[in-house]
Amino acid sequence: MVLLNALPGAVSQGMLWGIMAIGLYITFRVINVSDLTVDGSLATGGATCVMLVRSGFNVWIAVLLAMFVGMLTGLVTGLLHTKCGIPAILSGILTQLALYSVNLRIMEGKANQPVSVDKYQLLVSQRYVRELSFRNPLILLMIIIVSLIGILYWFFGTEKGSSIRATGANLNMAKAQGINTEANINLSLVISNGLVAFAGALLAQFQGAADVSMGRGAIVIGLAAVIIGEVLFSKIFVNFALKLFSVVIGAILYYIVLQFILMMGLNTNDLKLFSALIVAIFLSVPYFKERYFRKTVIPAKEGK
Repeated sequence: MVLLNALPGAVSQGMLWGIMAIGLYITFRVINVSDLTVDGSLATGGATCVMLVRSGFNVWIAVLLAMFVGMLTGLVTGLLHTKCGIPAILSGILTQLALYSVNLRIMEGKANQPVSVDKYQLLVSQRYVRELSFRNPLILLMIIIVSLIGILYWFFGTEKGSSIRATGANLNMAKAQGINTEANINLSLVISNGLVAFAGALLAQFQGAADVSMGRGAIVIGLAAVIIGEVLFSKIFVNFALKLFSVVIGAILYYIVLQFILMMGLNTNDLKLFSALIVAIFLSVPYFKERYFRKTVIPAKEGK
């Protein structure tokens, strides 16, 4: 019963982080770039949204502006990588490092800025997560996720989207075909971090505050969602839209597992340890399946 009571909150958080994981999937799987900007851009989205709402902006405008700021962080990472020759992983680390100070500036030098649902009109709030009403965040989050997946499915089916996927599949071949791979990498990082900041804006509203460290460990959660979704549904979900949906399911399952671990009475200080273990286990599954459960093909003898 305790697990059932905690389930709506775990599912809601999983859906929020699932939006972030979709952004990570674009760089990690589609464009084949390891982007560590997300730990900073998630907090940037949350900080921007909260400060705009506190300043009197409409919450939808605040969320869209937060998404735009997140896109700029992705562009910075992309330019450092493509124009300055810095490896992608280091570019993300540099941007993430700089964003810590930027986020503090956005939040007027404070590490935490609250935004109460009693005082401001918010899109989602964990207060209503168990209510059977339209204020329940699960309803809006489902609509947002389905809409995002539909838009991304359409975009990556266009000529530009196909060229981005070609860039990730084979960079040298894409260059040989005359595709501007640098522009595609930059655009992918812009889209990815825009989605991450969008998730951060919703997450800050859901938890009632923006924190300068709210994105710490986001890369681990995002990778967990991607890997869990792939391990469990790769044989079933072959369509691109379904692959994106499997990432969201992976994030939900990740948070349900974490909720179960917390209910066992384990120390919350070990939460990051268990997160790393969950990711490590699911990362290892494909390897062990290939090595120990692969069917050996016996070649046929000549004349038979």
